[in-house]
Amino acid sequence: MIVMILSPTLQMHLLVFLLALTGVFGQLLSLNTTSLVAWRTGIAALVMALWLLIRRTAPLRTSPAEAKKMLGIGVLIGAHWLFFYGSLKVSNISICLTGFASISLFTAFTEPWLNGTKVVKSEVMLGILVAIGLALIAGFETQYLLGLTLAIIGAFLASILPVLNRRLVLSGTAPETILLWEMPGACLAALLVHPLLAPYATLFHWQPMDFLWMFFLAIVCTVFAHAFHTHLLKKVTAYTCNLLMNFEPIHGIILGALLFHDYDSLRPAFYAGAAIIILSNFLHLRLNKATSERITSA
Repeated sequence: MIVMILSPTLQMHLLVFLLALTGVFGQLLSLNTTSLVAWRTGIAALVMALWLLIRRTAPLRTSPAEAKKMLGIGVLIGAHWLFFYGSLKVSNISICLTGFASISLFTAFTEPWLNGTKVVKSEVMLGILVAIGLALIAGFETQYLLGLTLAIIGAFLASILPVLNRRLVLSGTAPETILLWEMPGACLAALLVHPLLAPYATLFHWQPMDFLWMFFLAIVCTVFAHAFHTHLLKKVTAYTCNLLMNFEPIHGIILGALLFHDYDSLRPAFYAGAAIIILSNFLHLRLNKATSERITSA
Protein backbone atom coordinates (compact mmCIF):
# COMPACT_ATOMS: atom_id res chain seq x y z
CA MET A 1 0.00 0.00 0.00
CA ILE A 2 1.53 3.32 -1.11
CA VAL A 3 0.41 5.18 2.04
CA MET A 4 2.40 2.81 4.26
CA ILE A 5 5.65 3.86 2.51
CA LEU A 6 5.27 7.36 3.98
CA SER A 7 6.67 8.20 7.39
CA PRO A 8 4.21 8.01 10.33
CA THR A 9 4.18 11.82 10.52
CA LEU A 10 3.21 12.18 6.86
CA GLN A 11 0.62 9.43 7.31
CA MET A 12 -0.87 11.48 10.16
CA HIS A 13 -1.02 14.57 7.92
CA LEU A 14 -2.98 12.57 5.33
CA LEU A 15 -5.27 11.21 8.03
CA VAL A 16 -5.99 14.67 9.47
CA PHE A 17 -6.91 15.98 6.02
CA LEU A 18 -9.30 13.04 5.50
CA LEU A 19 -10.94 13.69 8.87
CA ALA A 20 -11.38 17.36 7.95
CA LEU A 21 -13.32 16.23 4.87
CA THR A 22 -16.05 14.74 7.09
CA GLY A 23 -17.35 18.24 7.69
CA VAL A 24 -17.46 18.94 3.96
CA PHE A 25 -19.40 15.75 3.19
CA GLY A 26 -21.70 16.42 6.14
CA GLN A 27 -22.53 19.81 4.66
CA LEU A 28 -23.11 18.34 1.19
CA LEU A 29 -25.39 15.50 2.34
CA SER A 30 -29.11 16.33 2.49
CA LEU A 31 -29.80 13.72 5.21
CA ASN A 32 -30.74 14.81 8.72
CA THR A 33 -28.22 14.28 11.52
CA THR A 34 -29.44 10.93 12.88
CA SER A 35 -29.93 9.43 9.42
CA LEU A 36 -26.46 10.57 8.38
CA VAL A 37 -24.76 8.97 11.40
CA ALA A 38 -26.83 5.77 11.16
CA TRP A 39 -26.04 5.25 7.47
CA ARG A 40 -22.38 6.23 7.84
CA THR A 41 -21.73 3.78 10.66
CA GLY A 42 -23.99 1.02 9.34
CA ILE A 43 -22.30 1.03 5.92
CA ALA A 44 -18.86 1.19 7.56
CA ALA A 45 -19.64 -1.86 9.73
CA LEU A 46 -20.95 -3.83 6.75
CA VAL A 47 -17.94 -2.96 4.56
CA MET A 48 -15.46 -3.88 7.30
CA ALA A 49 -17.25 -7.20 7.93
CA LEU A 50 -17.12 -8.07 4.21
CA TRP A 51 -13.46 -7.04 4.05
CA LEU A 52 -12.51 -9.29 6.97
CA LEU A 53 -14.55 -12.20 5.59
CA ILE A 54 -12.70 -11.95 2.27
CA ARG A 55 -9.18 -10.91 3.30
CA ARG A 56 -8.96 -12.45 6.79
CA THR A 57 -6.56 -9.70 7.92
CA ALA A 58 -7.98 -9.67 11.46
CA PRO A 59 -10.38 -11.80 13.52
CA LEU A 60 -14.09 -11.07 13.37
CA ARG A 61 -14.79 -12.69 16.71
CA THR A 62 -13.65 -11.53 20.12
CA SER A 63 -14.42 -12.30 23.75
CA PRO A 64 -17.81 -11.20 25.16
CA ALA A 65 -16.06 -8.78 27.53
CA GLU A 66 -14.08 -7.15 24.71
CA ALA A 67 -17.18 -7.02 22.51
CA LYS A 68 -19.11 -5.16 25.22
CA LYS A 69 -16.24 -2.68 25.62
CA MET A 70 -16.04 -1.96 21.91
CA LEU A 71 -19.81 -1.68 21.48
CA GLY A 72 -19.88 0.74 24.43
CA ILE A 73 -17.12 2.84 22.89
CA GLY A 74 -19.10 2.71 19.65
CA VAL A 75 -22.09 4.26 21.41
CA LEU A 76 -19.80 7.11 22.53
CA ILE A 77 -18.56 7.49 18.94
CA GLY A 78 -22.16 7.66 17.75
CA ALA A 79 -22.96 10.36 20.31
CA HIS A 80 -19.82 12.26 19.32
CA TRP A 81 -20.83 12.22 15.64
CA LEU A 82 -24.42 13.19 16.45
CA PHE A 83 -23.18 16.31 18.20
CA PHE A 84 -20.65 16.97 15.41
CA TYR A 85 -23.18 16.79 12.57
CA GLY A 86 -25.85 18.43 14.69
CA SER A 87 -23.52 21.40 15.08
CA LEU A 88 -22.80 21.36 11.36
CA LYS A 89 -26.49 21.35 10.40
CA VAL A 90 -27.43 24.31 12.64
CA SER A 91 -24.30 26.41 11.99
CA ASN A 92 -21.46 25.92 9.49
CA ILE A 93 -18.09 24.19 9.09
CA SER A 94 -16.09 27.06 10.62
CA ILE A 95 -18.17 27.23 13.81
CA CYS A 96 -18.29 23.45 14.13
CA LEU A 97 -14.57 22.84 13.70
CA THR A 98 -13.60 25.77 15.92
CA GLY A 99 -15.60 24.20 18.75
CA PHE A 100 -13.88 20.91 18.04
CA ALA A 101 -10.49 22.62 18.28
CA SER A 102 -10.88 22.29 22.06
CA ILE A 103 -10.47 18.48 21.88
CA SER A 104 -6.82 18.36 22.91
CA LEU A 105 -7.47 20.69 25.84
CA PHE A 106 -10.37 18.56 27.02
CA THR A 107 -7.97 15.61 26.79
CA ALA A 108 -5.74 17.42 29.30
CA PHE A 109 -8.51 16.77 31.83
CA THR A 110 -10.14 13.56 30.64
CA GLU A 111 -6.91 11.59 30.20
CA PRO A 112 -5.71 12.18 33.80
CA TRP A 113 -9.24 11.46 35.00
CA LEU A 114 -9.40 8.13 33.18
CA ASN A 115 -5.81 7.15 34.00
CA GLY A 116 -5.84 8.30 37.62
CA THR A 117 -3.08 10.93 37.27
CA LYS A 118 -2.89 14.60 38.30
CA VAL A 119 -4.15 17.52 36.24
CA VAL A 120 -1.37 19.96 35.25
CA LYS A 121 -1.93 23.58 36.37
CA SER A 122 -0.67 25.05 33.09
CA GLU A 123 -3.32 23.04 31.26
CA VAL A 124 -6.03 24.56 33.46
CA MET A 125 -4.79 28.04 32.51
CA LEU A 126 -4.91 27.09 28.85
CA GLY A 127 -8.47 25.87 29.38
CA ILE A 128 -9.40 29.34 30.64
CA LEU A 129 -7.74 30.85 27.55
CA VAL A 130 -9.86 28.59 25.34
CA ALA A 131 -12.99 29.69 27.23
CA ILE A 132 -12.13 33.29 26.35
CA GLY A 133 -11.80 32.33 22.68
CA LEU A 134 -15.15 30.54 22.77
CA ALA A 135 -16.76 33.53 24.50
CA LEU A 136 -15.55 35.78 21.66
CA ILE A 137 -17.19 33.50 19.11
CA ALA A 138 -20.43 32.99 21.05
CA GLY A 139 -20.73 36.65 22.06
CA PHE A 140 -20.55 38.03 18.55
CA GLU A 141 -22.11 35.16 16.59
CA THR A 142 -25.18 34.50 18.74
CA GLN A 143 -27.09 32.92 15.87
CA TYR A 144 -24.51 30.12 15.97
CA LEU A 145 -24.49 29.66 19.76
CA LEU A 146 -26.36 26.34 19.56
CA GLY A 147 -23.96 25.01 16.94
CA LEU A 148 -20.96 26.03 19.03
CA THR A 149 -22.44 24.39 22.14
CA LEU A 150 -23.08 21.13 20.30
CA ALA A 151 -19.53 21.19 18.92
CA ILE A 152 -18.02 21.65 22.39
CA ILE A 153 -20.03 18.73 23.80
CA GLY A 154 -18.90 16.62 20.85
CA ALA A 155 -15.30 17.68 21.50
CA PHE A 156 -15.57 16.50 25.11
CA LEU A 157 -16.77 13.07 23.97
CA ALA A 158 -14.03 12.94 21.33
CA SER A 159 -11.39 13.61 23.98
CA ILE A 160 -12.32 10.34 25.73
CA LEU A 161 -12.24 8.09 22.66
CA PRO A 162 -8.46 8.01 21.91
CA VAL A 163 -7.70 7.06 25.51
CA LEU A 164 -10.11 4.12 25.38
CA ASN A 165 -9.05 2.99 21.90
CA ARG A 166 -5.36 3.20 22.80
CA ARG A 167 -5.99 0.76 25.65
CA LEU A 168 -7.58 -1.68 23.21
CA VAL A 169 -4.71 -1.36 20.71
CA LEU A 170 -2.01 -1.81 23.34
CA SER A 171 -3.84 -4.87 24.67
CA GLY A 172 -3.39 -6.48 21.24
CA THR A 173 -6.80 -5.95 19.62
CA ALA A 174 -6.53 -5.43 15.85
CA PRO A 175 -7.63 -1.99 14.53
CA GLU A 176 -9.94 -3.68 12.00
CA THR A 177 -11.63 -5.68 14.77
CA ILE A 178 -12.08 -2.52 16.83
CA LEU A 179 -13.77 -0.73 13.92
CA LEU A 180 -15.94 -3.77 13.16
CA TRP A 181 -17.40 -3.83 16.68
CA GLU A 182 -17.51 -0.09 17.38
CA MET A 183 -19.47 0.93 14.28
CA PRO A 184 -22.60 -1.13 15.15
CA GLY A 185 -22.59 0.55 18.58
CA ALA A 186 -22.45 3.96 16.91
CA CYS A 187 -25.22 2.99 14.49
CA LEU A 188 -27.39 1.77 17.38
CA ALA A 189 -26.93 5.09 19.20
CA ALA A 190 -28.15 7.00 16.13
CA LEU A 191 -31.13 4.70 15.57
CA LEU A 192 -32.21 4.94 19.22
CA VAL A 193 -32.38 8.74 19.22
CA HIS A 194 -33.77 9.06 15.68
CA PRO A 195 -37.46 8.86 16.78
CA LEU A 196 -36.78 11.58 19.37
CA LEU A 197 -34.72 14.01 17.27
CA ALA A 198 -36.35 13.43 13.89
CA PRO A 199 -39.77 11.82 14.53
CA TYR A 200 -41.18 12.78 11.13
CA ALA A 201 -38.05 12.12 9.06
CA THR A 202 -37.41 8.90 7.19
CA LEU A 203 -34.05 7.16 6.98
CA PHE A 204 -34.58 6.65 3.25
CA HIS A 205 -35.05 10.22 1.99
CA TRP A 206 -32.00 10.45 -0.27
CA GLN A 207 -31.11 12.90 -3.03
CA PRO A 208 -29.21 11.50 -6.07
CA MET A 209 -25.84 13.02 -5.06
CA ASP A 210 -26.18 11.72 -1.49
CA PHE A 211 -25.11 8.26 -2.66
CA LEU A 212 -21.77 9.60 -3.88
CA TRP A 213 -21.09 11.73 -0.79
CA MET A 214 -22.06 8.87 1.54
CA PHE A 215 -19.73 6.50 -0.32
CA PHE A 216 -16.75 8.77 0.36
CA LEU A 217 -17.87 9.50 3.92
CA ALA A 218 -18.43 5.86 4.91
CA ILE A 219 -15.56 4.21 3.01
CA VAL A 220 -12.78 6.80 2.92
CA CYS A 221 -13.49 8.93 6.01
CA THR A 222 -14.73 6.11 8.25
CA VAL A 223 -13.50 2.63 7.31
CA PHE A 224 -10.10 3.74 6.08
CA ALA A 225 -9.51 6.81 8.26
CA HIS A 226 -10.60 5.37 11.61
CA ALA A 227 -8.93 1.98 11.16
CA PHE A 228 -5.82 3.83 10.02
CA HIS A 229 -5.93 6.15 13.04
CA THR A 230 -6.20 3.22 15.43
CA HIS A 231 -3.27 1.57 13.64
CA LEU A 232 -1.14 4.73 13.97
CA LEU A 233 -1.67 4.78 17.75
CA LYS A 234 0.99 2.05 17.82
CA LYS A 235 3.56 4.19 15.97
CA VAL A 236 2.98 7.86 16.70
CA THR A 237 3.70 9.43 20.08
CA ALA A 238 0.93 11.25 21.90
CA TYR A 239 2.78 14.54 21.36
CA THR A 240 3.02 14.09 17.58
CA CYS A 241 -0.57 12.82 17.30
CA ASN A 242 -2.05 15.74 19.25
CA LEU A 243 0.10 18.29 17.44
CA LEU A 244 -0.96 17.11 13.99
CA MET A 245 -4.62 16.64 14.95
CA ASN A 246 -4.76 20.38 15.61
CA PHE A 247 -4.49 20.95 11.88
CA GLU A 248 -7.98 19.43 11.36
CA PRO A 249 -9.86 22.65 12.24
CA ILE A 250 -7.48 24.63 10.03
CA HIS A 251 -8.05 22.31 7.05
CA GLY A 252 -11.80 22.26 7.67
CA ILE A 253 -12.21 26.01 8.06
CA ILE A 254 -10.23 26.68 4.88
CA LEU A 255 -12.26 24.09 2.96
CA GLY A 256 -15.49 25.52 4.34
CA ALA A 257 -14.51 29.03 3.27
CA LEU A 258 -13.49 27.91 -0.21
CA LEU A 259 -16.45 25.60 -0.90
CA PHE A 260 -19.33 27.17 1.04
CA HIS A 261 -18.21 30.80 1.50
CA ASP A 262 -18.67 30.60 5.28
CA TYR A 263 -16.36 33.61 5.72
CA ASP A 264 -19.06 35.88 4.29
CA SER A 265 -21.22 35.46 7.41
CA LEU A 266 -18.45 35.66 10.02
CA ARG A 267 -17.16 38.77 11.75
CA PRO A 268 -13.58 39.51 12.90
CA ALA A 269 -14.42 38.39 16.46
CA PHE A 270 -14.93 34.87 15.14
CA TYR A 271 -11.43 34.74 13.69
CA ALA A 272 -9.95 36.27 16.86
CA GLY A 273 -11.63 33.59 18.96
CA ALA A 274 -10.62 30.84 16.55
CA ALA A 275 -7.01 32.07 16.59
CA ILE A 276 -6.95 32.00 20.40
CA ILE A 277 -8.25 28.43 20.46
CA ILE A 278 -5.75 27.18 17.89
CA LEU A 279 -2.91 29.07 19.64
CA SER A 280 -3.94 27.51 22.96
CA ASN A 281 -3.70 24.06 21.43
CA PHE A 282 -0.16 24.69 20.22
CA LEU A 283 0.87 26.22 23.57
CA HIS A 284 -0.53 23.17 25.32
CA LEU A 285 1.56 20.85 23.18
CA ARG A 286 4.71 22.98 23.55
CA LEU A 287 4.38 22.96 27.33
CA ASN A 288 3.98 19.19 27.30
CA LYS A 289 7.13 18.82 25.22
CA ALA A 290 9.12 21.12 27.51
CA THR A 291 7.96 19.16 30.56
CA SER A 292 8.99 15.87 28.95
CA GLU A 293 12.44 17.27 28.12
CA ARG A 294 12.96 18.41 31.72
CA ILE A 295 12.02 14.97 33.03
CA THR A 296 14.37 13.29 30.55
CA SER A 297 17.33 15.53 31.45
CA ALA A 298 16.76 15.23 35.21
